[in-house]
Amino acid sequence: MRRSQDELWERNMAAARQFHAREAHLRVPHKHVEEADGETIRLGAFVDNSRRRAAKLSAERRSDLDALGMRW
Repeated sequence: MRRSQDELWERNMAAARQFHAREAHLRVPHKHVEEADGETIRLGAFVDNSRRRAAKLSAERRSDLDALGMRW
């Protein structure tokens, strides 16, 4: 089943929040995968891609990541 970009964003952010709650930072190694809601999420790639595409992210999405202490 295909998911919308918003659904994928929320799934990835849930994994990022889980990682942040456990580790108290968002310095995720590129190859790191996070298990969340029974799914395997390539969190390291998500964080790296978000950082690389920062200029294209909406203010809301940047704010979501800033709330977790994202290092741009």
